[in-house]
Amino acid sequence: MKYDFTSVMDRSGRDAIAVDNIGLGGMAPGAPMEGFDAIPMWVADMNFPTVPTVPAAIIERAKHPAYGYFSPSDGYFDAIIRWHETRNGATGLSKEHIGHENGVLGGVVSAVNVLCSRGDNILLHSPTYIGFTNSLTNNGYRIVHSPLVQDENGVWRMDFDDMERKILEKHIHTAVFCSPHNPCGRVWERWELERAMDLFRRHDVYVVSDEIWSDLTLEGYSHIPTQSVSEDARQRTIAVYAPSKTFNLAGLVGSYHIIYNQRLRDRVRKESSLSHYNAMNVLSMHALIAAYGSEGQAWLDELRQVLTGNVDFACGCIAQRFQGVAVSRPQGTYMLFLDCAQWCGAHGKTIGELEKMGWDVGVAWQDGRMFHGPCHIRMNLALPRSRVEEAFRRLDQHVFNAE
Repeated sequence: MKYDFTSVMDRSGRDAIAVDNIGLGGMAPGAPMEGFDAIPMWVADMNFPTVPTVPAAIIERAKHPAYGYFSPSDGYFDAIIRWHETRNGATGLSKEHIGHENGVLGGVVSAVNVLCSRGDNILLHSPTYIGFTNSLTNNGYRIVHSPLVQDENGVWRMDFDDMERKILEKHIHTAVFCSPHNPCGRVWERWELERAMDLFRRHDVYVVSDEIWSDLTLEGYSHIPTQSVSEDARQRTIAVYAPSKTFNLAGLVGSYHIIYNQRLRDRVRKESSLSHYNAMNVLSMHALIAAYGSEGQAWLDELRQVLTGNVDFACGCIAQRFQGVAVSRPQGTYMLFLDCAQWCGAHGKTIGELEKMGWDVGVAWQDGRMFHGPCHIRMNLALPRSRVEEAFRRLDQHVFNAE
């Protein structure tokens, strides 16, 4: 490979929650026992260096010693348009459809504030990303969950009958959609998106689609933008994207929305502006332009190979060695969502006790209950293969098959 996905990057003391917060309490994993180093597998960022064009662009811009007020350049909008045309087959996307958001969750809240009144019911699938739970409830909205169900092959699917029933019973007119899905890792097929969007059309439900994971499909899968499946979906959907998951840039804050419907676009821009704080920083603009270039495309193609290999290794190990642990192989993201109910039942352990057993040997994984997985653990595989293999060796020897 041209790019380095094998070196173990030292992130300690470099402003990384994933490393520096271990052992500090709260939602962070506990510190490992003596003799074990921590392997960060909880926060959904990557333990890989970003594409080299990004730090080069930041350094080059930072050489000029003025960082005053600025407007996004045409190069910024052109980079986004080219990226979506090339990676997602988007057509008709132009500068006017694109707007900055201070984080995807900030964009989701602004969109929901336009579409809803405080106290309204909003449809989400469960398991559910904790960021949705916190941001929506903190802003006074009521979440109505429609559980995803696993088919005969263990693939997570939408329950369209349940979705429709809850839309009607709860008088729902807004849904927050996650594509690809976090934490289940589903990359939705076109027929699934078409059926969901037709259901939303029939019941006048507007959609806020979080597509931050859209670039991180595993090999053999392709992202289909929610807005692309019909003209009605194009007009009904507020989509939110960012290069942050793709290129490990969350600390730079550089999210953006794509809204084709002019009325919705004007309303969301107005809502986002009310804090007088919804503005990108100049370095994040240059980082996005650099990331969305040709070298970023090549780097991403290699990253997807690495992540696919890590997922294959992890799922194979679980199937062969971890009796009582079930996982649906993700099609996108770099997260696993482990169902540990049978193992916990067989060994008389709670999910909290199992989680701590992993922490004790340095496997810093994450409690899945906050994602509405009753006996689940969420696990980040965006690490060099050597660290993934070491984590699974420890889990095999000290946790799931401990003598």
